[in-house]
Amino acid sequence: MAERSFTIEDFPDARGGLPLLVRARDPQVDLLDAFAALEPLVRDWLPRCAGILFRGFALGSGASSAAPSAAPSVERFRAFAAAFGHPLLSYEFGSTPRTNVTSGVYTSTEYPADQHIPLHNEQAYTRDWPMRIWFCCVQAAPVGGETPIADSRAIYRGIPADIRERFERRGLMYVRNYGNGLDVPWQKVFNTEDRATVEAYCRDHRILCDWKEDGELRTRQICQATARHPATGEAVWFNQAHLFHVSNLPEEARSALLEILDEEDLPRNVYHADGGPIDPADLAAIRAVLAEETVLFPWETGDVMMLDNMLAAHARTPFSGPRKVVVAMAEPHSAD
Repeated sequence: MAERSFTIEDFPDARGGLPLLVRARDPQVDLLDAFAALEPLVRDWLPRCAGILFRGFALGSGASSAAPSAAPSVERFRAFAAAFGHPLLSYEFGSTPRTNVTSGVYTSTEYPADQHIPLHNEQAYTRDWPMRIWFCCVQAAPVGGETPIADSRAIYRGIPADIRERFERRGLMYVRNYGNGLDVPWQKVFNTEDRATVEAYCRDHRILCDWKEDGELRTRQICQATARHPATGEAVWFNQAHLFHVSNLPEEARSALLEILDEEDLPRNVYHADGGPIDPADLAAIRAVLAEETVLFPWETGDVMMLDNMLAAHARTPFSGPRKVVVAMAEPHSAD
């Protein structure tokens, strides 16, 4: 497919070039059929702009049957993501509920529609994460349901220097308690019913795990607060402290949980790596930077967005009505 079948545009509300907008000139141009022309564009632009939004392309069963009204094909989306050359990843050690749609493709986080999911880099609460992540809007919500994004390099620069130094020096420790009707069961997180398999996974990934008296699981893992991109060498803010910390919960929910649970038994929480508490004022300042760097745009059915997962964070706004966004991930990377 010739390059003239699409245009490259600056997105109207972009920050620092995020996202780059690649728009089909004709709605019958099939995204997968255009891959040969799009792949070098992605290779050149993604490290710079951190995210690319492909809009107006057909994503049906193939170019011959593509039509502006054709519903996006999840299989066609899967093939597009896989075409970049890395096997699509399964959702290992997940922190949120998802459903496997097809091999390597999952629903986006299945939190209630009225809840906001803060900006985060996928699996930045671990020491292993995907480098690339794709989103496909199969059905745009009639109201809300955007996937806000932000440049992790700009976030790093925007974090006050004293907070950034403190987080880098002291690191982070994520504590998770699974199940009990309060969070994702460990069987779903580790994709097994076998305790020995869980223990082996934790050993291999430097996660401390304890089986509690009620048969449920607690894990602790020490992770990075910032990181350097392995290809560009740029520093990025790369953690989920603001999301895991108990202060992220609405005050009423936080108070209710702490009435029935000791702090160590909260479904999730985060501390500095030495076990010391994180100052809520630090987290408030971090959340302010995240808000400042947020790019928000409405989904259009058929949109595909590709992010460098270390260079760009993503979120989800509340919505009403039907919404379906699916996700694929690839190219595993480890902090070790």
